[in-house]
Amino acid sequence: MTGTTTDHEELATRAGRELEEATAQEILRWAADTFGRRFCVTSSMEDAVVAHLAASALPGVDVVFLDTGYHFPETIGTRDAVAATMPVNVITLTPALTVAEQDARYGPQLHDRDPDLCCSLRKVEPLNRGLGGYDAWATGLRRDESPTRANTPVVAWDARRRKVKIAPIARWTQEDVDAYVNAHGVLLNPLLWEGYTSVGCSPLSCTRKPGEGEDTRSGRWSGSGKTECGIHL
Repeated sequence: MTGTTTDHEELATRAGRELEEATAQEILRWAADTFGRRFCVTSSMEDAVVAHLAASALPGVDVVFLDTGYHFPETIGTRDAVAATMPVNVITLTPALTVAEQDARYGPQLHDRDPDLCCSLRKVEPLNRGLGGYDAWATGLRRDESPTRANTPVVAWDARRRKVKIAPIARWTQEDVDAYVNAHGVLLNPLLWEGYTSVGCSPLSCTRKPGEGEDTRSGRWSGSGKTECGIHL
């Protein structure tokens, strides 16, 4: 799709209303028909659900993965498995600084001392740079994940990046995800079988297993008051 920023913003606002009750497959088919190769999916490689859904609508779709330099080996393995077995084009983005270079400039373990800055350097900036060639991007955000995500629209205007942002499974529950995974044999990060419910970077200050009764993202930046890396703010 070609058009001005205003056109895309108006399109996103209208689609958010019209597609609110649509299925994830219908939302992604709309995205593929509207944006073609100017559309991509982002994935943390916690699972490959949205990538699998998008590949059905647009075979060969770009799946963008942020390699922060701090990932669990299981997460890198999931990325490699997705690239090897699914009809998608996995694109790995990396920060401007290696972990060693960041340590030299800001001091070691920045993730413990200033997690917002660490996430900005290792996630937000590389994603902003990597999305430059797209008009729309999809994410796996769900409303049931945490209170901060409870109002996630299925389609919205991403004003910071000036792109259309799509959350095709926003209305899904964890039970919906599990059912889709079981029905289609979708790849999962092995850490999910070990009690993790949200998988980010490997330092304990970034990702831990949640306690009984906690929401699925409670293990992220535990004790810091931080709830999002900054990508979705």
